[in-house]
Amino acid sequence: MDKNLWQQIQLVRQHSPLVHNITNYVVMNNTANALLAVGASPIMAHAKSEIHEMVNIAHSVVINIGTLDEYWSEAMLLGAEAAHLAKKPWILDPVGAGATGFRDRILNQLLQYKPTVIRGNASEIIALAKANTTVTKGVDSTAKSDEAISAAQFLVDHYQTIVCISGETDIIIDHEKTFLIKNGHPLMTKVTGLGCSATAIIGAFIGVTENATESVAAAMALIGISGEIAVLESKGPGSLQVNLIDKLYNITEEEFSSHLKIERL
Repeated sequence: MDKNLWQQIQLVRQHSPLVHNITNYVVMNNTANALLAVGASPIMAHAKSEIHEMVNIAHSVVINIGTLDEYWSEAMLLGAEAAHLAKKPWILDPVGAGATGFRDRILNQLLQYKPTVIRGNASEIIALAKANTTVTKGVDSTAKSDEAISAAQFLVDHYQTIVCISGETDIIIDHEKTFLIKNGHPLMTKVTGLGCSATAIIGAFIGVTENATESVAAAMALIGISGEIAVLESKGPGSLQVNLIDKLYNITEEEFSSHLKIERL
């Protein structure tokens, strides 16, 4: 398994996929740097007038509703529709799902364009599936990742998608298998937008692979392992942010393989 995942990482470095991000402005810089570090090429474009052209030249599309507003929601819907019609892989990050009616309405519309992957924390996945009632604390999860498995399975079955539940254990589910990834470090939760960076990295990986589920596992393992290693030379969340970008860029196969903690169910 580790050889297959490392091959996914190498594919991104070799092909440098163009990733069109319609994302939130809190994390744009970090997200772009993370994509560059793994070997991808980021575009951050939100203007409705150029959405279709951008989607057409991109390998994949990332839609992150973190700083949602009326204009950006229209751009996101255009991007999701264009990706769906062009059969381009796209990933949805349902930041703050369940927090407001506005977010939920936009998410319901976005889901109609059947994202290739959905990545969110447990509370967001539960809210998105409406499989349970839970409180979303802003963009932070009040549920553990394993509490969202049934909600994730509902999304997989209903929208023919892959769901990645982020948490202490990352859980990746498709229609026939489940991966558990136990990499990462608690200090990573103190750096804003690392989940958004994970979403963007997944976006890069699904742009160059034929095995989308395996590419999601590779992307989540990569950022988790890079975080583990970066913590060792960091004094706090500020230096971790910098060191993590460096490790995404220079991680070796030996480092990846020796730290990988993955289980297939």
